[in-house]
Amino acid sequence: MGKKKKLPPIEQLRSRTLGRVLIKIGVLTREKVHECLKIQKQRHGTIQIGQIFLELGLVDEHELNIALAAQRGMEYFELGDDDILPEIIDKVPSQMAKTYRIVPIQYKKDANELVVVLDNPDNFRATDDLSTLMGFKVTAKITDSEALESALSKYYEGQEEHEGINELISEIQDDGFLADFAGRNQSIDLDELKELSESNPVKKLLNLVLMQAIRDKASDIHFEPFEHEYKMRYRIDGILYEMVPPPKHIAAALSSRIKVMANLDIAERRLPQDGRISLTVQGNPIDLRVSILPTMFGESVVLRVLDRSQLNLDLEKLGLRQHDLSMVHQLIKKPNGIVIVTGPTGSGKTTTLYSALSELNDITTKIITTEDPVEYDIDGIVQVQIRPDIGLTFGKCLRSILRQDPDIVMVGEVRDLETAEIAAQASLTGHLVFTTLHTNDAPSSIARLLDLGVEPFLVTATLEGIIAQRLVRTICSDCRTAFEPNEQQLKSLSLNEEDIRGKKFYYGRGCGKCNKTGYRGRIGLYEIMVFNDEIRDLIMSNTSTNVLRTAAQKAGMRLLRENGLAAIYDGVTTIDEVVKETIAES
Repeated sequence: MGKKKKLPPIEQLRSRTLGRVLIKIGVLTREKVHECLKIQKQRHGTIQIGQIFLELGLVDEHELNIALAAQRGMEYFELGDDDILPEIIDKVPSQMAKTYRIVPIQYKKDANELVVVLDNPDNFRATDDLSTLMGFKVTAKITDSEALESALSKYYEGQEEHEGINELISEIQDDGFLADFAGRNQSIDLDELKELSESNPVKKLLNLVLMQAIRDKASDIHFEPFEHEYKMRYRIDGILYEMVPPPKHIAAALSSRIKVMANLDIAERRLPQDGRISLTVQGNPIDLRVSILPTMFGESVVLRVLDRSQLNLDLEKLGLRQHDLSMVHQLIKKPNGIVIVTGPTGSGKTTTLYSALSELNDITTKIITTEDPVEYDIDGIVQVQIRPDIGLTFGKCLRSILRQDPDIVMVGEVRDLETAEIAAQASLTGHLVFTTLHTNDAPSSIARLLDLGVEPFLVTATLEGIIAQRLVRTICSDCRTAFEPNEQQLKSLSLNEEDIRGKKFYYGRGCGKCNKTGYRGRIGLYEIMVFNDEIRDLIMSNTSTNVLRTAAQKAGMRLLRENGLAAIYDGVTTIDEVVKETIAES
């Protein structure tokens, strides 16, 4: 193995200034450091001192790396020509080593401590994630970038082929320790559960599944036990895809591993549990929301992947057509009132609300949200997680929020009369309130509020507009192909030959870029109902939803199906997607 650089004890160097560290390790003199500090002052501190040392040729990259490592209390390690043992290399899967740019160099079994080298002292998240994902106590040392690159190539090149899910599942099937747990679902004791959660093949499989899900932009990962099998599925663009199923007897091992990562109770297997795992993959912060549900055949585990780098909080990019976008802008700029976003679960309501809040988020506006759960944290917005288990409901939270002097309030969902009435009172006292409901379209929201017990006069006095939405998959741009729809397809859209004259239709043939699905990404279809005097009068006279819908259309509302047809004609989505997500006008 390589040799350590002779340095003073690391405690003498940690947290010192960079110049002081370089003096201590005998690379620079005090005079040279002072000269460089003067230069830095002349440049008004616009350049880091290390860069000045490099520019003047006083240190080389190698010496600077040693000093930066020491400054952070990390040892420098020279990766020499000696080989690292294969059993140590195997502790970190190839995909993970390359993603996080780390190479393991030593493993201390008694302490379960893994020593790794990395080339960037700021890459401290790599060690945290390695500890979370693999369960080791991790110590990091610093090495040169070139040496690390060379070691990654030497030890991990070509290993991905041997680390596919199929190969790992074969390894798990051949693992005698794991096989002993077949058919022992409820009779596994705590010590055995701990041992299962530390199983290396299980850790490797879970890592591979997580990395692949994040790479494929999956929104959810499902681990599901059934009587005779164990399924793993991803949800991508709203559709579930099954992966190669692992052997059923690793169900307890996988759920225990996930619980350990999410700091949940591995001994509790009778009650649902919820938790969170935070990772940083290739510099992007990723949150995994964990939900564990006991079933007849073991624990069903679902991980919701919240990838902040994929979050695009821009109203312009949600799929709103120009006419609808101007209506939304008009709604969210109101000084007070209630704006409702409605649609089924998973229709993108939260993203629409966050996008609106991001547009309104400036230093002069106080925005407070109450959510269940808080999905993404946004700078400048005060976000509150509700906790019904301890009595912190939307209603109770909203009462307290109004004492915090907000300008804009977001209530995750109106579920009961109490929340609806406090939201109405908030809007009457000069606040702009955003919230969500679960209804099929915009006009149906009125009936839903009246069903909850909200008085019609309160609805008309406070409601400014309703945004209904659905998500449809967009055609993959790499394999988009024009085609002529048949009679059955036209009938499903209530169209005839005359309606489509001069219009073009497209579908995705399926290619490598879209995993042969023909689709890549999703876009919103919207229905915007802005209130006017006529609509308010109709609500007061207890009119039917159909009459309200007609009045809203007269006032400029375009139905979900109409916007769906426009998206089809633009070549953005397909007939099947629009038929699946919208209903024809009755």
